[in-house]
Formats: sequence, structure tokens, C-alpha cells
Amino acid sequence: MDVQRLRALRGPNLWTRRTALHAVVNCEGTERDLHARSGFDKRLRALLPGIGPLKVEDRHDPLTFAHALEAAALTLQIQAGCPVTFSQTVATSTPGVFQVVVEYTEEQVGRAAMDAAVELIHAADRPQAEFDADAVIARLREIDEDVRLGPSTGCIVQAAVARGIPYRRLTDGSLVQFGWGRHQRRIWAAEVDATSAVSESIAQDKDLTKQLLRAAGVPVPLGRPVSDVQDAWAAALEIGLPVVVKPQGGNQGKGITVNVTHREQLERAFPAAQAIGSVMVERFLPGNDFRLLVVGDRLVAAARRDPPMVVGDGVHTIGQLVDKVNADPKRGDGHATSLSRIRLDDIARALLASKDLTVDSVPEKGRTVVLRKNANLSTGGTATDVTDEVHPQVAACAVAAAQTVGLHVCGVDLVCESIRLPLDQQSGGVVEVNAAPGLRMHLSPSYGKGRAVGEAIMQHLFKPGENGRVPTVAVTGTNGKTTVTRLIAHLFATNGWRLGMTNTDGVWVEGRQTDSGDCAGPKSARNVLAHPDVDAAVFETARGGILREGLGFDRCDVAVVTNVAAGDHLGMNFIDTPEDIARVKGVIVENVSPTGWAVLNAADPLTAAMAERCPGRIIYFAADRHHPVMASHRAQGRRCVHVEGDEIVATEGSWRAGLPLRDVLITRGGTIGFQVENVMAAVGAAWGVGLTFDVVQRGLSSFNSDALTVPGRFNVMDYRGATLIADYGHNPDAMRALVAAVQAMPARRRQVVISAAGDRRDEDIREQTLILGTAFDEVLLYQDAAQRGRADGEVLALLREGLKDAPRTREVMEVRGEFAAIDQALARLQPGDLSLILVDQVEEALAHLARRVAGD
Repeated sequence: MDVQRLRALRGPNLWTRRTALHAVVNCEGTERDLHARSGFDKRLRALLPGIGPLKVEDRHDPLTFAHALEAAALTLQIQAGCPVTFSQTVATSTPGVFQVVVEYTEEQVGRAAMDAAVELIHAADRPQAEFDADAVIARLREIDEDVRLGPSTGCIVQAAVARGIPYRRLTDGSLVQFGWGRHQRRIWAAEVDATSAVSESIAQDKDLTKQLLRAAGVPVPLGRPVSDVQDAWAAALEIGLPVVVKPQGGNQGKGITVNVTHREQLERAFPAAQAIGSVMVERFLPGNDFRLLVVGDRLVAAARRDPPMVVGDGVHTIGQLVDKVNADPKRGDGHATSLSRIRLDDIARALLASKDLTVDSVPEKGRTVVLRKNANLSTGGTATDVTDEVHPQVAACAVAAAQTVGLHVCGVDLVCESIRLPLDQQSGGVVEVNAAPGLRMHLSPSYGKGRAVGEAIMQHLFKPGENGRVPTVAVTGTNGKTTVTRLIAHLFATNGWRLGMTNTDGVWVEGRQTDSGDCAGPKSARNVLAHPDVDAAVFETARGGILREGLGFDRCDVAVVTNVAAGDHLGMNFIDTPEDIARVKGVIVENVSPTGWAVLNAADPLTAAMAERCPGRIIYFAADRHHPVMASHRAQGRRCVHVEGDEIVATEGSWRAGLPLRDVLITRGGTIGFQVENVMAAVGAAWGVGLTFDVVQRGLSSFNSDALTVPGRFNVMDYRGATLIADYGHNPDAMRALVAAVQAMPARRRQVVISAAGDRRDEDIREQTLILGTAFDEVLLYQDAAQRGRADGEVLALLREGLKDAPRTREVMEVRGEFAAIDQALARLQPGDLSLILVDQVEEALAHLARRVAGD
């Protein structure tokens, strides 16, 4: 068994809306039938107990190594704690080759699980081979803990998902974008983008924070920065014992020693604080340690924090008791779990020594042994929810502290005897104000109920009813998709929206090109949605990007499918039939918002059938309003766009709006049929996102099919009294549309310049010239710059075969080089002639034509 290719599908895709790995797997000989591999299934289940059942699409199909790989990759992730459920194995048209798709939640974990699954399959096939499943699962779990979002960031993301707010993880860490375009917001862990670097710096300087809080009337303990041990002891005497020794900056309770009562204790505490940074000494406030979480202008959660401790049983040592506590699966290293493991470090040992204890001491039954004086969860402490007990004055004090420093999400550390009483009735105060506070003590407290702190932060970022999205349109199809994409973008710009657009020519934001080349894939779509100026987005969505990585968005408001043609990339990536192409292009329809629209060509059966897969509503378009699909849809009072006389008409029930074709420049008064179809598709999309028909009409009347607006899409030019048309058509359906268009245009003699892409099927290449031979008097063949795997001259020979019995073509010439072919064609033109030039290098060929037209 050989995994020939492995790809990560990072967005909704052909197989699932979830993220998944897609593997192309080749099985040889008896690997294609597990019944022929004696003992394989038994060994597989012995090596990986709990592996799920092997399943086939058709019960008559044999089970293969590919099916075993699918089950193993999924099971390994499940046993590592990943919430995955989807997997599938499908046979291809190539014997022994299968497509295996397995869901993942973290790509690194999924890839590691797939690698381990391959090892497992090979081990199960060899009776003496070994496979340490426990070690593999432990490694997968470790990778997952390293790469997945921690509980603080994770709960905010979960709250966003629950509200339908899209998110994108921008780094391997905790930087996350919510929403799209101009509505986007960002967080870094539990810190929001509106919080300034100034406010964060203030929070990190504990002495400066205290000064500001004291000036604002927030009670804080006395204290000051110190330079050395001698100065620290002097400060302690000035303030009055007991004191707290801690770093002036820092977090998570690192380097803090509380309740220091004598010099020797201070001398041990000073180096621990100094290891973190500058040191300060402040008065020790007796009482309980509380963390209050403030979001915006309100208190949303509060917890009492208790230091790490063990309770003696008269049998086990302190070290053994700590090991028992740390065995709790809720405890772990870092922030991946709700609690942290208790540390038996120098600070803990020093505290034990102060009580004449060591880690080997056996405390009597019932004795509580405290292992740290501070109560941070990161050092092994526990939390008890007290949100419902907080006195209003204490809550107001916490909010005032957060706002004084300027933090939008703030952890306020408070020490007092009782959270139920005002601070002025007890000796309490604010001891720290924390930016990017940890949230896990509020999500999963050791005692009491968890609080919806992620939801509170999302409510602060996005008001109720907001989802952070911008109007988004995805466009696909065999022909016309680039023109439709550009036309929709023009209509959006006419509406005053700051637009982001991707297509096969590049990326544009507000009319400025930000990237070039074929940008009809998911990466370019994600980049547009991350741009802070974008009000709306239109994406040309190519077949290749969908197969390679999935969509660059979770859902769209409108999906437009222009058509599905038989000659579009058949035989590539296991896409062997027009139905296969329709399945791929239909992915955008499957991912329309429930309140959105699919705009479908009713005259194309494969496209019209996609309506069954759409979770939203349907707008059909076709030139013939009497087409059965159109007639049925209109009879139900649903939205349709069609041609009626000299107008493009939109109807819904008894409502009707007409757009005169004479004003739609790219249709040349309605004579260019495929442009009329493109306009109908764009009108449907604009209607779907709510543009008024006044805006649509103004936009259509100002959109022209020139080389600047839609390069390579039926660009019409005049050359010495002859008509030139430059187009990028490259499949049989495009040829048919172009023939119909040029036959509607007057010409004394018609000429075509053509090449073909070498990665098409032989029959598709031949069919192009077979079609052109019915309409053109003269054909100039040229060879593309890149033959895409074809031998020299092979494509030209296939094109000649298509012209073998051409009814109209009288002369066929071969020219080496695209520009040479263009020049020879121009030299042969007379006034009144028409030349259709099918360009390969669009930008370069159009520039060459522009120079010739201007120069001659």
C-alpha cells in the first residue's frame, strides 16, 4: 500500500463541511481484498484495540487496505481525544487506487495519525511486526495539547461558532480573527484588539498600576519597588510586617511570596522575584484570594482561589500525596486542562521546611499541608465560583480598576476577608490587575458552576444580532465565471461598497490590484476576507481550489453556477464525468447560508439539479422563460431572471422588474447570447444580496467588455476597418458560444486564431476545431508556450484532425508562437473582416494587440 498524495482540506469540500485529510492510496494485489490476507483483520484489532468497523460504500465491494487505513487514522485520533467522526473511502476509476478522506480537528494531529495508521497497516500485514499503540496515542495527544487552542481562547471561539460568527486562526498560537472585512475583530488569548499597548504595559507594571488605582480611589496595599535585599527589608519595616515580595512585572503568580514575616524568609523570597524582573514589596492583606473577571463595563465572573495543598492520611508521604492529586486527569501542564499540576519546586520545599516538613514526611490523617502561599491556578491552586456572592460595591471596584488601567478584558486580583461585604468595611484591596487573564477557573472551577465567559467576551466584541460577516458571493461554472465575477463586483461597487474580488486574473480590493495570477482559490479568498476595508466580497471559485483545499470560507450569501460543460478538465483528479464536475462545482451551493440564495442556470440540467443540495433558496435564470424548470419555479411565485422581448426581466410572484438590453453594453443590444446569460447570472446575485434594481441598472449600463474591465473575455477592437475579438475560451462549450456570437456580427470573411491546452482529453481538443470549422473561413493554429505533458506538435495535430471535414474552412495554417500567429492573422485582414483570437497568455497577448492596434 502506497499513499501517493496527501492533502489537507481546510474548508468545506467535496466530501464534508469539516476539515479533513484527503489521501490517494494505491493498493496492490491482495491488498485490494482483505479476505485474501489471512489473519490481517485479527492482527489489526490486536494491535489497535477499539478500532472502528471497516466499511465500504457498496456491500458487494471488497474491503481493502485503504478501508483499514481510513478506520485506523480515525480511531487513533478518537483515542487521542480528538472529537472526530467522519471518514470515507471511495474507489476511483483506476483499479486499485482509492481516495481516503478522514476528518481532523488539528492538521498536525491528523497528519501524524495518518502516518501512524500507515505504519499500523504494514505492521498488521506482517505477523511478527510490532506497533506500540499506547505510545502513538500518547504522542498524538501530546501534539494535540501543544497545537490546539487553550481553554481561554477556545471558549471564545466556541462562543463565536455558536453565534455563527466566522473565525480564522492567524498563528499557531492564540491570535484569532473573528468576522470578515470591515467587521472583523481580533483577540490574542483573552485580550481584545481594542486594548492598547499602553494599557497592557501599565498592567504589567504593578507599581504604576497601584499608583493609578490609588489616585482613582480604588483600595490597594501600600508598597514600593526595591533595589536589593537590604532595601527590601527596609521597605518591609516601613510598610509593616507581614509583607508580600513579588516581581514588579510578571504573571501567573511567578516569583511571588506572600505573608513574609521575618528577614530570613524575605532573603529567600527576593531571588525568586528577582528571577522574573524588578522586585517590589507591599503590605500583606489577610483574607482570601479572589479573581474577578471584568469584560467591558461589567463583572461577569468571580472565583475564590485557594493555594495548592494535600490532606494527610497517616500513610503516604507528602510527595506521594502530591502524585495522587496530580493523577487527576483534570490536572496537566500548561493551560490545556482545567487545573495545573502541583509543583514540588524550591518554593514548595522552602515552605515545607518552615513547618519542619519535607516531601518525605508523612502527615497525620486529616492534616492540611499547604504547598504554596499564593493561590494561582498555574501553580496548582484550586478555584471556587463565587460570582453570585459578590457585593455590588466590590463589583464596582473591580470595574473601576479595569477601566482605570484601560483593559477591556481584565482579571482583577482582590484580597479580602469576605466578597460579600464592601471593601471599606474590611481590610481588603486590589493587589493586581491582569491583561489577557486566564479564563479556565471560571469555565471549569474546582467547585461551583462554570460561567459563560466566552459568550460575554463575544457580546463585547459583537452586539446581539451581529455576525461579523460581509455580503459574500461565490461564482463557479465551466464558462463565464470570470466575467460574471467582475460584473457582480462592478454592481457592488456601483452600490458604494468597498469591494474585495478574486478571480483567475488576480485579487482586487477597492479597485486596486493586490495580487496577480490565478487567484481563484481558497487562499486568495481568505486574504480578501482578512482585509479590514472590505464591505463585500465576490470570489471566482475554481474547481482546482475546491479539490486541492476546499473553500476559503465557511458559507456564502449567494452561490452562482453559470453552467457545467462536459469538456471541462475531465480525466483529471479522478473527475471523469460531467456529473463528477457538477459535484465539485456544487460545493459552493451546498455551503450557501440558510438565508442565502443559489443562482442557477435553469437551462443546464446538471446545474439546475444542484437546487436539491442548497440549504438556502433558489433563483433560476435562463433566456427562455417557458423552459420547464423556469415555468415551474415562476408558477410557485419564486425568483426567476429571464429574457422577455428586449429586456432582462426579474420576477417574483406578481412583482416584475425589467432591464432594457439596449443599455447593457456587453450584450451588444442582446445579440451576444452568452453575455446575456452572464448578465442574468449577475442580476440574480445582486438581487440575492439585496441591491436595488436602480443600482443594478446603473451598474449594467456602465460595464463594458473591454480588455481593461474583463481581459480576455470577448474584448472587441477595431483594426483598419476589421473587427478583432480577443477571448480566452478554451473548451467546446465556449467554442459553441463564441460561434453563435460571431455569427450574429456582420463580416465579409471570418478568421480564427487558436491553440489548445495539452492537459485536455484528445476528443475535447479535436471538438474545439470541429465546432470552429463550421463558422470560420480561415484558421491559424499555434502551439501554446506550455504543452502540459504533450509532445511537440501533438496538440496541433489534434486541432488539424478536428478541421478534417470542416464545412466552411478553406485555409488552415500553422504558426509557431502566439504573437507570431497574431501578427500573421493581422497581416491577412481586410476591411470588413472579423478575426477571433483565442489567446493563451492573456495579459501579454492583449498588450501585444493593443500595441498593434495603436501603432497601425
